[in-house]
Amino acid sequence: MPKMLLESEIQMIDEMIHSGKNAMKSIEDWSQEELDNLAQSIGWFTSNEKIFTKLAQMGVDESGIGDRNGRPNKRFKIHGVLRDTLRQPTTGIIEEDIEKGLTKYAKPAGIIASLIPMTNPALTPPVTGIYSSNTRNSVIFSPHPRTAGTTNEMINVMRLACEKVGAPKDLFQCIKKPSIPVTQYLMSKVDLTLATGGKPMVQSAYSSGKPAYGVGAGNSSIVIDETADIDIAAKNTHLSKVSDFGSGCSADGNIIIQKSIYSEMIKALTLEGGYLCNENEKELLLKSMWDEKGNRTFNTIACSPQQLASESGFNIPSDRKFLMVENQNQIGLEHKFSKEKLTTLMSLYHYEDFSDALEIVRKLYETAGKGHSCGIYSHNDEHIDALARVAPVSRMMVRQPQSKANAGSFTNGMPMTSSLGCGIWGGNITNENVTLKHMMNYTWVSRPIAEDRPPESELFGKFYGAEI
Repeated sequence: MPKMLLESEIQMIDEMIHSGKNAMKSIEDWSQEELDNLAQSIGWFTSNEKIFTKLAQMGVDESGIGDRNGRPNKRFKIHGVLRDTLRQPTTGIIEEDIEKGLTKYAKPAGIIASLIPMTNPALTPPVTGIYSSNTRNSVIFSPHPRTAGTTNEMINVMRLACEKVGAPKDLFQCIKKPSIPVTQYLMSKVDLTLATGGKPMVQSAYSSGKPAYGVGAGNSSIVIDETADIDIAAKNTHLSKVSDFGSGCSADGNIIIQKSIYSEMIKALTLEGGYLCNENEKELLLKSMWDEKGNRTFNTIACSPQQLASESGFNIPSDRKFLMVENQNQIGLEHKFSKEKLTTLMSLYHYEDFSDALEIVRKLYETAGKGHSCGIYSHNDEHIDALARVAPVSRMMVRQPQSKANAGSFTNGMPMTSSLGCGIWGGNITNENVTLKHMMNYTWVSRPIAEDRPPESELFGKFYGAEI
């Protein structure tokens, strides 16, 4: 039987909301300097190497998925979030257009519910926390049940960071024993929900009756044309694929290679640690990675390629970093390897004309992951432009590892975040990287200006005065 919401759980959420509102009142008149100081405190205490490494590894141990050695490097994302926060005003007048007579004032969104995914229980809370507190909001975190311990520990650190600068610790609260009914009730009571997680929870957020920012599924695909630097493309693809054992939606999953460089590219990927599976091994992977209902099997998600191979019934050398399967002409719902993999495996395709590459991209995103992201390794601006015009994605990385770049990096201009909107394609309200701008209300003040009314002859052009 489905779990019913208990009266004690209703009372718990109601009390948390009350505490959050009181915490917001305590900082409603804080200056930009005070808010930035709070952001810096949260940033330091959550992202310093000692604390973040401990909690990142705790999240891997608690969930049973992810790369224990690699995940601590995600702390640098918090550095980027802090950088972006300190460069933007979030209180009082934040924008002014004298010519149009417009002045824009920032106001808090209110009480925010933040749904934390199993894959980022230590990262998403401080990202949300820095953005939300700098915009004078309060957050109630709902962790994934598998990683509730990690998320609660990180929230405790954030609460202590608040106290360091005289801010109320109840700006951040966390549900200790999460459940679907508790989270659903929470979402119905708050002012805004940030749903960073699986499709069912995102859909639940959108049906809560309150505003929500959700994220969409990924199926990140990369086009590599004949102008690419093959060694760099292989290196970056490797970096993107193995980051946290491919747990992120941005991890390169489909590699679409110009036929003239296909063999050379496979060699370069092999030198980077790739293992090209034969047809028998591919069939074994297919049987182990998806169950009879087509769902991904837990033991093959975000794991090392050695574990992935072992779970499938074969062995690979200990020095291999990721698996590759050739998947030419095998795209569609019935072809599982053309979907999101969420592990250390990529599918390979080749094309002759660039129009063929665009058709492969179209088919891949018709299958899964529409709205999320794609990338290209090319020095041909016409190819870059052509892909950007047709790809149904919210972000496209040029000559960058997607899992390191989509959510912002120190070498591109994308806003830093851990939540990626996928637009209408992905069932989301925004195409943007979700940041502090999405956690504010705005008051537009309009002053009168000189009349801006074009003559009708100019306005209607050649149709002016015409009759039907």
